[in-house]
Amino acid sequence: MSGEVQMSSEKQPRRGLSCTRYFDALWFCYSPVHQMQQYYRLGALDNCSKKWSGLVDCLTLKTKRSSEVEEILETREKAKPHLWSTRTPEEAAAYWSELFDHLDEE
Repeated sequence: MSGEVQMSSEKQPRRGLSCTRYFDALWFCYSPVHQMQQYYRLGALDNCSKKWSGLVDCLTLKTKRSSEVEEILETREKAKPHLWSTRTPEEAAAYWSELFDHLDEE
């Protein structure tokens, strides 16, 4: 029996929160490639404020207890809008008209 692995009914702890992706995003934001893309597409350089906010938020979460972090992350996940929104045929027709009816006018 000593060679068998015992299965526990406890939940496995989640992987620790890593801020590496936020730091990488901030680092890339200041790169010449990204800044030139933004200047070309939008006519202005990116001030990277959203990337700073993401990194600061992640570092702030690192100071909280794991139970608080789980609760905060679950709440944020539930608050995110779903990728696809389902519309009735009437809603879809109204949305289509709103977007593309100006193309028919001449």
